[in-house]
Amino acid sequence: MSTSSQFLSRRSFGKLAAGVAAAAGIGSLSACSARGRTASPDAPLRIMAINHVWSQAIGRRIEEFEDRIGRRVSMSLLTADQLASSYNVKLNASATDVDVMMVRALQEQLLFAHNGWLADLTDRVEGDKAYNWADFQKAPRGASVTEGKVLSVPVVTERPALYYRKDLVEDLGGPPGTLDELLATALELTNRGKGFYGYVGRGQRSGAVSQWSSYLYSFGGDFTVDGKSGIGTPEALAAYEYYGKLLKQAGPPGATNMSLEQSLPVFAQGKAAFFIDADAVYSNFLDPKISTVGKTVGFAPFPAGPAGARPHNIPSWSLGINKFSLLRDDAWEFIRWASSLEMAAEIQESGIPGARESAWSNPRTLASFPPELAESMRLNAERGVGYDRPRVLQVGRARDIIGRPLVAGILGNAVAPVARDADAEFGDFLVRDNRHRES
Repeated sequence: MSTSSQFLSRRSFGKLAAGVAAAAGIGSLSACSARGRTASPDAPLRIMAINHVWSQAIGRRIEEFEDRIGRRVSMSLLTADQLASSYNVKLNASATDVDVMMVRALQEQLLFAHNGWLADLTDRVEGDKAYNWADFQKAPRGASVTEGKVLSVPVVTERPALYYRKDLVEDLGGPPGTLDELLATALELTNRGKGFYGYVGRGQRSGAVSQWSSYLYSFGGDFTVDGKSGIGTPEALAAYEYYGKLLKQAGPPGATNMSLEQSLPVFAQGKAAFFIDADAVYSNFLDPKISTVGKTVGFAPFPAGPAGARPHNIPSWSLGINKFSLLRDDAWEFIRWASSLEMAAEIQESGIPGARESAWSNPRTLASFPPELAESMRLNAERGVGYDRPRVLQVGRARDIIGRPLVAGILGNAVAPVARDADAEFGDFLVRDNRHRES
């Protein structure tokens, strides 16, 4: 059963029922989508967000912001599916009962921009010297821009980390610094007879694409090249074949059914030597309730490929403003406060990776992370590419096409013919996608 949570201050307590109804999309949309209205002085600022540790941390500070603007705040925390469904219903109806929107800049911002659902923040972020837009990391900052307009502000970032077993690699020269070393060491440590694997990672067709992107970039490839499909290039083919071999020969059985939820426990339970996935999940391996490797887990940067180490460095969650909001100024004040220099440092100090350079260069904010991980995150951010999936309207469909050669490689099938067909299909997809974007 899906649920939603709400953070409401003491001043907002009486509005709990109304807030829950709004979070679930209940009530008359026509009433809240009337045009030409101005907001009532008593109207709360409504924030819709993913139920995430960042949102929870901000929620605990909501009264501080209410005192700042003199207005009540209702913050609804939803699952990803609930959030997507609510946006679809409300924004299609030009609803005004959501002001601040937590969005995935790489998954839905392009579509929201195409539909005219996000307010342009360019003048606000660039015109406020104290806010210091240039302080945001280059890659996440770039991902916040669509067609020359800043449509969101990154608040949570993510890179791939190499998790490894220190006890297994200390006699092998330490963690692998290149992808070639990773493959060789993973194959050497694999012992299928004892149920131990050199590597575990995502292999599910669509879900694996975002993690595979770092391999693609490090082999010198990209999803698109000069606006056309790039997944049929020699560089992309090499990345496909490498990843397939890594999981086929050094990974556990059933890898093509593994997303993060299935692959993470394999490493956490001491059944794999290496695991590459989001750095944000590191705490799972330090929790003795779910992990047996807490004393032996190590952290390293993404290994270098033929084109160097080029991991993704993305804004996993960002804040935008509903273009139909009647409280856009207050909505911006919330974003300005929640993503400020001070708040970014404070939240990152609690172990939640943010997007500001100043926080990443502050030893105090990094102290909550294991030192090896903090340095790995810093290096990955410096080298990072600001997207981990193609920048298209129909992201899900694109990932499905791109993931097909991944599955072929993991299954041990010939990758080249599958990649050739996927390249042609993705090329046709891009033509149609571009046509939709221009319409």
